[in-house]
Amino acid sequence: MASKQRNDLTDRLLYVVMRLVSAALHCWPVNTNLATARMLGDLLYRFDHKHRKRALANLQRSFPELTERQREALARRSMQAIPMLGVEVLFTTRLVRLDTWPRYVELENFREVLRLLLDKQRGLILLTAHYGNFEILGYVLALLGFPTASIARPLDNPYISDWLFGVRERLGQKIITKKGATEEVVEVLQNHGTVGFVADQNAGSKGVFVDFFGRKAATYKSIGLVAMQFNVPIVIGYARRVGERFQFKVGVQDIIYPKDWEPRDKPLHYITQRYTKAIEDFIRKDSGQYWWVHRRWKTRPKGEAPEPYD
Repeated sequence: MASKQRNDLTDRLLYVVMRLVSAALHCWPVNTNLATARMLGDLLYRFDHKHRKRALANLQRSFPELTERQREALARRSMQAIPMLGVEVLFTTRLVRLDTWPRYVELENFREVLRLLLDKQRGLILLTAHYGNFEILGYVLALLGFPTASIARPLDNPYISDWLFGVRERLGQKIITKKGATEEVVEVLQNHGTVGFVADQNAGSKGVFVDFFGRKAATYKSIGLVAMQFNVPIVIGYARRVGERFQFKVGVQDIIYPKDWEPRDKPLHYITQRYTKAIEDFIRKDSGQYWWVHRRWKTRPKGEAPEPYD
């Protein structure tokens, strides 16, 4: 089906509005703007019935042991996290610099990752999820002299998309759009570079089904296939918000080495399940920071009925 034709004038006007909003936000401290973003998230929770119901349904199936009130609190925090990320992205380049980054970012379990990043004899794959401030991971690495190539889907508005990608690429982080990404990912790994993926999207009928919060979730095969093809380690990491301020802990949950999957009968399934389990593990440490509005379990195994709200 042909994509809907966009109105160029409307796109340009929306871009101008976004730039004006960004300029206005910088008139106040970042933490004041984050408080406003949480209020906006509260409004989304109250009035966006579709996404609220989906978040609550996902939480009910993932945490049946919690009370209804506890799940409602997590869903509200999850919807607050979306506008909070927008504020954080706009302020990152202004606040997080080479001389200031330790004020805002604490590295956890990072020694082995630094060793792998310094190894110029092979590439590296970095994985995370729609959790906390996932955008700051690649930015901080680029700031420290370890540029990454990250896979991302362009926004529908090309002007806003180019602007936000430019913010992310300011220090050398390369953004690879999903369309035609395979060739560029191969080139980066062939040159012993680092590729980053947000690895928690629904992969559709072509995905491999692995356990995620006790249910089968269709997960992309490409990450495991690329790792095996280039014999590179996979690092699963996170950027967790600390409190309600512009403060983060960037850490590593797990590292999968080629020696871990080589003796397995089904190495692709092993890799996919292990990194998905690592994502689940760091989400469980502060579940309100995950984007439960995603249709993560939309695709079901053959013969299984679709889940509600998906």
